[in-house]
Amino acid sequence: MTDNSYTPPKVWTWDKASGGQFANINRPIAGPTHDKTLPVGKHPLQLYSLATPNGVKVTILLEELLALGFDGAEYDAWLIRINEGEQFGSGFVEINPNSKIPALLDHSQNPPLRLFESGSIMLYLADKFGAFIPQDAAGRAECLNWLFWQMGSAPFLGGGFGHFYAYAPEKYEYPINRYAMEVKRQLDVLDRQLAEQPYIAGAEYSIADMAIWPWYGGVVTNQVYGAAEFLEAHTYTHLQRWVEEIARRPAVQRGRLVNRTWGDASEQLPERHAASDFDALGK
Repeated sequence: MTDNSYTPPKVWTWDKASGGQFANINRPIAGPTHDKTLPVGKHPLQLYSLATPNGVKVTILLEELLALGFDGAEYDAWLIRINEGEQFGSGFVEINPNSKIPALLDHSQNPPLRLFESGSIMLYLADKFGAFIPQDAAGRAECLNWLFWQMGSAPFLGGGFGHFYAYAPEKYEYPINRYAMEVKRQLDVLDRQLAEQPYIAGAEYSIADMAIWPWYGGVVTNQVYGAAEFLEAHTYTHLQRWVEEIARRPAVQRGRLVNRTWGDASEQLPERHAASDFDALGK
């Protein structure tokens, strides 16, 4: 192993040049960096996001709600370019002081209700419409167990493994090994769960599936980090079955396109303001 030993100083100081691919937007302080008013469309729900795994969770849920016929779930999706620091605009910070996407305003409430953190948004919407969350106490508890499992586990996958394997300016053996071990353990947790039942929280598709799929489905299908072979993702056969099944859902396919700015043009819908947006794409 290469000697990459590091002795922390007595007081940490910010090196703006460090941090790898996202160094230009990382900083040790909160609050806005510039004034910018957010746009507001005509629908009750105003979503400000980007099609990262965290952003896709919410657009999948919204599209699933619309597929069930909930008109109140119609939404405007506004693009927040996090690589350009738009999450530090004053309007966005007013909704989410933590400056992370996604963020949502529910204008069906007076005054409009702000929501931030993807898990909070998903739980709010599932309760608001009474869909994709079990109504019995035991089923609801199990669904929330897995929803919050994702919230606690994904940082090890993204900020841990993903950063050191794919984004760090240099490759270091120790952190890659440490986080690869944890990610494989998480994949095994999901694989064992899905060996016993069709969906994460039981027999019914729920917000737990929608929260977990964008992160772990992306790893299994090699769409994030390019690490499927490294992690031997093909060996988690029950997880693979679930990933492929979720991917075939039309609402999931639509939700993946919203606030997407990369890939083929036919796979992008940077801002969504009406169901007709998908009609124009032939979706």
